[in-house]
Amino acid sequence: MDNRAIGVFDSGLGGLTAVRRLHEIMPEESIIYFGDTGRVPYGTRGRDTIIKYTRQDIRFLLEYDLKAIVVACNTASAAALDTVQGEFDVPIFGTVKPSCEKARAVTKNGRIGVIGTAATVRSGVFERSLKKADAALDVQTVACPLFVPLVENGRVKRGDVVIETVVREYLQPVRERGVDTLILGCTHYPLLHEVIADFMGPSVTLVDSGAEAANALRRAVAPASSGAGETRYFVSDDPAGFAQLASLFLQEDVTGSAGLVDISGY
Repeated sequence: MDNRAIGVFDSGLGGLTAVRRLHEIMPEESIIYFGDTGRVPYGTRGRDTIIKYTRQDIRFLLEYDLKAIVVACNTASAAALDTVQGEFDVPIFGTVKPSCEKARAVTKNGRIGVIGTAATVRSGVFERSLKKADAALDVQTVACPLFVPLVENGRVKRGDVVIETVVREYLQPVRERGVDTLILGCTHYPLLHEVIADFMGPSVTLVDSGAEAANALRRAVAPASSGAGETRYFVSDDPAGFAQLASLFLQEDVTGSAGLVDISGY
């Protein structure tokens, strides 16, 4: 047994979809979550900046006694994880490897789509990971830069003409490619699951990268003793507005505000 907490961070609150999965599969675990809401999104930043932000986020989390950290940000996982993973004395789990493993396991026709932020797609890390495992895979990646701000503004429901139009514009080439598996390469995107699934059709399996990172962590770390764990939340901007958005991502009522962190000090 290991009762130390699990750290989770993202550029904003999208990483709470990974926390939601941890709550489902590891309810006994205590979690420290940091959302860098003052600098969201990371997906429009250059690689050096993303690496800097990732180091700062990890340093903050390591103020607490942690047994592992989940980088619940595909942009940081894609652009920074290989650089920072060996710099800290704690296991660090990203989103790329586990979601690629899941996609390879479920695809039937070998055609896999990946959607993510501009930085994630520009890094090419999903395509490299998939092709390294199986060079015969047909992989198409598409940047969807408007998804994060639309999700952060609650534009996620069926019937919302704005998000349905944007989904159609971004994903039409992927659907025409005939993919049967689509990696949601940003932890904000599970909030768009219904809209994306409606457009892609029932024959396409959607892979939730944040949930797969949580699943990978569960397989690798020693569990906490039985009992309900405690989750603490921190942000770098607008803690008063945390509860409303957090409820959206966690799919449960959240009351109160998050702790405010001056992340520039790390």
